[in-house]
Amino acid sequence: MLNLSFLKKLCLANGISGDEKKVSELIQKRLRDSNVEIKIDGMGNLLVTKKGRKRAKNKVLLSAHMDEVGFIVTDINSDGTLRLETVGGVDRKVLYGKSVVVGSNSINGVISVKPVHLLKPDEKESVIPIDKMVVDIGADSREEALKYVSLGDSVSFLPNYCDDNGIIMAKALDDRAGCFILTEILREELECDLTCSFVVQEEVGLRGAKAAAYTLDPDFAIVVEATTASDIPGCDETNNVCCVGDGAVLSFMDRSTIYDKECLALALKTAEEKNIKVQLKRAVAGGNDAGAIHTSRSGVRTIAVSLPCRYIHSQTGLISADDLESSLELVKETAMKLAVL
Repeated sequence: MLNLSFLKKLCLANGISGDEKKVSELIQKRLRDSNVEIKIDGMGNLLVTKKGRKRAKNKVLLSAHMDEVGFIVTDINSDGTLRLETVGGVDRKVLYGKSVVVGSNSINGVISVKPVHLLKPDEKESVIPIDKMVVDIGADSREEALKYVSLGDSVSFLPNYCDDNGIIMAKALDDRAGCFILTEILREELECDLTCSFVVQEEVGLRGAKAAAYTLDPDFAIVVEATTASDIPGCDETNNVCCVGDGAVLSFMDRSTIYDKECLALALKTAEEKNIKVQLKRAVAGGNDAGAIHTSRSGVRTIAVSLPCRYIHSQTGLISADDLESSLELVKETAMKLAVL
């Protein structure tokens, strides 16, 4: 059974795209005594290598992103409320009344919109645009707000975490769960050499992964991610592209990548041999850092191993601890096979 204490630390840390320093520091501290070499590139990616008992024939890269979706302060109104822009793909329907944390001073606030009893009939049926939402931090003027908040400050969902009866609910499971998997693998004694990248700015266009893949120049890559689970009320069963509790998710194609067929077959065979629970994502949808990695330099043979996550890109996602363990084992075992392929 996995020790989830470090996953909790990762999820409670705030780190929207472009502001991942706290997450990076936690990972570096966790790996301090793991006999790894860490380099930090100009974008802030953590590039980590570890020697195994045997030299690898092929350079295998495991990659996960440190950033989460959130917001940035674009202006402060005369009444002291903060104007926002989204950082990454946030569903506006889930934002009303949500608690947030603003800036390096961790100022508490709430996303404020007109209360329902003051809405006109046509307004009740519409989704309020982000430029009509504000964050209320309790300030009564622009001048007072500026004592605590600056333009360009990051705004994160209020940190939350709980795990009970095999279910984990937390902010930023996309992709702190992937970061957790990579970190725990690097803490083990490995059969073969391994390279890992903990990258920045995935949520705003796969930017960190592009730089990391160019620098590291791997032969194979496994992107470790969270992906949308639709086994929730209101979704037709025919649209359940993956389900919480059904194991690690392997994709054959998404909106940015057609995954390497031989590597995908190897991962499926590995899951069967090692009795690891696995499912195929039954849709061509979404995308992840594989989109940047697999086209780097002369091309990188790439697959993705994802965790099914309900309510992704919201204040609280939900995953299964069993799926987390299945994903970790599948990533580790497949990586070691790719290293000597």
